Amino acid sequence: MLKIGIILGSTRPGRRGEVVAQWVHEVASKRTDALFEIVDLADFNLPLYDEPHPPMMMKYTKEHTIAWSNAIQGYDGYIFVTPEYNHAVPAALKNALDFLFNEWKDKAAGIVSYGGGTGGARAAENLRLILSELHIASVRAQVTLSLFTDFENFTVLKPNPRQETAANTMFDQVIAWSGALKTLR
Repeated sequence: MLKIGIILGSTRPGRRGEVVAQWVHEVASKRTDALFEIVDLADFNLPLYDEPHPPMMMKYTKEHTIAWSNAIQGYDGYIFVTPEYNHAVPAALKNALDFLFNEWKDKAAGIVSYGGGTGGARAAENLRLILSELHIASVRAQVTLSLFTDFENFTVLKPNPRQETAANTMFDQVIAWSGALKTLR
């Protein structure tokens, strides 16, 4: 069975990402075609990139890099949960992506973004550029959660029912692509 990591891409105290990642996991857990697990960047406490060698060489010298590599490499695909900070992904997510290369390569990803009026759509587009450089195939379907319409008082997640349909369409694509890309790995 395919294994999909739901990567919580914010480490900020008071972040909305935890409830978003939990919602994504709840929706995904209703499925029987893949296993889904939450991977919280905050659990890894990665410093700014501090390895002496390029990540594609996999000559890791730091315990935190080895732990991050071990956590990521076993997944067949990913769902990235990201807020939008200044039209982009959070620095913690960009940094975590930069720590590795081969672990990401030839895998598929979906994106669940959240933010103001556009629901984090600009962060999702920014993330797609980064993912393509890491040889991650991002699928077309995505979920964009607006702080105005999918959260009550900007804090309590109450997604519009159409969001679950969007999430399942994204899961369908991530699972299909993850299976297809497995032949390249």
